[in-house]
Amino acid sequence: MTALPALMHRTDEASTSASRLESLGRIPRRAAKRRRGSLFPAEPASWKIAVTVVGIVVAVFVAWELLANAGVVNTFFWSKPSLIWASFLTQVKAGTMGADLSFTALSTVYGFLIGVGGGVLIGLSFWWSRFYARTAEPIFIALEAMPKLALAPIIVLVLGLGLTSKVAMAAAIVIVIQILNTHAAVRRVDRDEQTLLYSLGASRLQVFAKVVVPSTLPSIISSLRVSIGLSLTGAIVGEYIGSQHGLGKMIQVAGSTFDIAAIWVGVFTLAVFAFALYVVVSLIERLLLRLVHG
Repeated sequence: MTALPALMHRTDEASTSASRLESLGRIPRRAAKRRRGSLFPAEPASWKIAVTVVGIVVAVFVAWELLANAGVVNTFFWSKPSLIWASFLTQVKAGTMGADLSFTALSTVYGFLIGVGGGVLIGLSFWWSRFYARTAEPIFIALEAMPKLALAPIIVLVLGLGLTSKVAMAAAIVIVIQILNTHAAVRRVDRDEQTLLYSLGASRLQVFAKVVVPSTLPSIISSLRVSIGLSLTGAIVGEYIGSQHGLGKMIQVAGSTFDIAAIWVGVFTLAVFAFALYVVVSLIERLLLRLVHG
């Protein structure tokens, strides 16, 4: 008699579990009847995103202009879009905008290429020696934690006010990030695949060329968008500390003379330039990933 309540309890649990499984089993059948678009949010069209972004930007500038004309926004501190546009046209006609933008562009691109190239080579070299990798990694981590702004005056003093110091500043910021990213990719390379090639008689150079480099390429390529932004940051910091040309120099001079409109011209030009670099590097990154994955 004592076993009867326990048996009844187990029977109830079994029936409850069966009903739960039955109810769960109905979910996929009901979900399968739904349209695919109702299960997952559809990817918005590119033109819709572009129109929305442009609309928001235009609305912000229109509101800014109206509030400034109404006296709500103090134009001494914030200026207004019409004054900013007039300052931009003045700099374009004078030729200073083209000179400053090209100077910053060269500093950014050269620093990006040197930083990425050097970082990838150093990061890949860590595969050849565990002792070398374990010794060098803490040094690069310490360099990454060091504020780069503290190094800018030294770099400018040593290399001068020209393009070289801006390229060095941009490369210094990019190269450490690229080294650590490439090293992390090297550590994720499949050891079983390397062991297989060694067992087939492959040399270390062959394993490096056939396994290590192809395995790390996707991670290296995926970091390019981050690196181009860091390169631009380094170039601007170098120009702000001391330079003859550049958008950073333009902002620094405008700030010292309280030319708020010119400051906004530099800021907006930098924003558009950074977006253009991001788009170009994203397209290159997509192309390279497509080539790597066949």
